[in-house]
Amino acid sequence: MTDYLTGFGSHFASEAVPGALPVGRNSPQKAPFGLYAEQLSGTAFTAPRAENKRSWLYRLRPTASHPPYKPYDGAPLLRSAPFDELPPTPNRLRWDPLPLPEVPTDFIDGLTSYGGNGDVATGAGIGIHLYTANASMAGRAFQNADGELLIVPQQGALTIVTELGRIDVAPLQIVLIPRGIRFRVELAGPSRGYVCENYGAPFRLPDLGPIGSNGLANSRDFETPVAWFEDVDTPCEVIQKFQGRLWATTLDHSPFDVVAWHGNLAPCRYDLTRFNTINTVSFDHPDPSIFTVLTSPSEIHGTANCDFVIFPPRWMVAEGTFRPPWFHRNVMSEYMGLIEGAYDAKEGGFAPGGASLHNQMSGHGPDQPSYGKAVAAELKPHKIEGTMAFMFESRWVIRPTRWASETPLCQLDYDDCWSGFDKAKLP
Repeated sequence: MTDYLTGFGSHFASEAVPGALPVGRNSPQKAPFGLYAEQLSGTAFTAPRAENKRSWLYRLRPTASHPPYKPYDGAPLLRSAPFDELPPTPNRLRWDPLPLPEVPTDFIDGLTSYGGNGDVATGAGIGIHLYTANASMAGRAFQNADGELLIVPQQGALTIVTELGRIDVAPLQIVLIPRGIRFRVELAGPSRGYVCENYGAPFRLPDLGPIGSNGLANSRDFETPVAWFEDVDTPCEVIQKFQGRLWATTLDHSPFDVVAWHGNLAPCRYDLTRFNTINTVSFDHPDPSIFTVLTSPSEIHGTANCDFVIFPPRWMVAEGTFRPPWFHRNVMSEYMGLIEGAYDAKEGGFAPGGASLHNQMSGHGPDQPSYGKAVAAELKPHKIEGTMAFMFESRWVIRPTRWASETPLCQLDYDDCWSGFDKAKLP
């Protein structure tokens, strides 16, 4: 059983061997046991204290010791920003679930890019990917220099081995892996899920404003692993994503050799079922931003580089109100996925493992069957259960990849779900 430290963005200290962590200083002349002191910086040195992210690692070998990287040709469907293979489309898009692979495929080679925005070179925007895998990463590690990774499993439990410890994660949980941290994904069986690659400001908890000091995702429910290491002298291939391309080198040892560490830059997991959902107790319903778990802010206050939003089980009690999400055109762009169950604004066609994209100012809302049921429903309290949808919402247009635009998984009849609405009758 893996142990965890609780808190989001907290300053932690952990050692797998007693006495491995220096006391009172970060870089002593001689670190305990001859370990190598190494700082991992997630922000500029001069970032304000409240935003500064860094950890000190004490490892068996420095990460500087490796042969040159060479181009890696795996992961054929992985793309990076700028996503300019095709002109962006104003059309609404929806996809069937990505099939599981039929040949042995691990997390790296099973990544498929659906789209994104911004540019890895300027540190803005996001990449949106799905992974499908049926094999653990054996003798391999992955490192992303382009951004942090928010992993949302939809099928299959994972064990993610990182330089700072081991994380067990299953559907209805998420994992956040900071930029640059090496990790290995081990599977318990065939697996599928979503990945948001965040090139911009690191994800943080949103401010609560008039909600007060409690609610939504609480800091204490985020869990960071304790120090754990491998002392293994066998070859390990390290795949690095750098400026949109994959590169590979081979070490003669495991890169997971951090015996102790301290700092506030570390991977963490969160159980989505612990989200404290806020909703109306009178009429109408609040904007979906009230369901934000994590946000990556942009330079425009209140406008996100990316918001991670969920639609969990919740009570609906609004009086005299159309309860599903209303018809809407948004200056933000919305990519939605479904972990389990059904989404309350769509009767069919949006399956677990599937996705939809409603770009900037694209009209969307409930399909005709969902609308018909909602306007005829008896307005008594009822609970939406057995569902978990989510959204990656961004200030910039999400540009689909060529694969996402041309795959047979793209539902060409998606627009039909809004057909059949009767014209309103005026007196």
